[in-house]
Amino acid sequence: MSEQLHAVIRTGGKQYRVAPGDLLKVEKLSLDVGSAVDLEVLMVRNGDAIKIGTPLVTGAKVQAEVASHGRGRKVIVYKFKPRRNYRKKQGHRQSYTELKITEIVG
Repeated sequence: MSEQLHAVIRTGGKQYRVAPGDLLKVEKLSLDVGSAVDLEVLMVRNGDAIKIGTPLVTGAKVQAEVASHGRGRKVIVYKFKPRRNYRKKQGHRQSYTELKITEIVG
């Protein structure tokens, strides 16, 4: 009972498995909300037919729409050295872009 159509894409140095209608948080893209983007396709599966690229699948594309931009949860970075009176506390929030996968053509 797996999904009939899905693809593996690459963006921001990471790989994601997507299907039409998925919402996906990726590394920040400098695009406006509502704009369309084509993503690099590494693999496409349609039922039992699988196409694997070397490294990209020719003729295949995944179209997505920018749903929103945001920042993730805060991660605390704490550095400490004993007996040296060294303590450093930093917080980091990673920016992201939320994409809605609209279509997989392959």
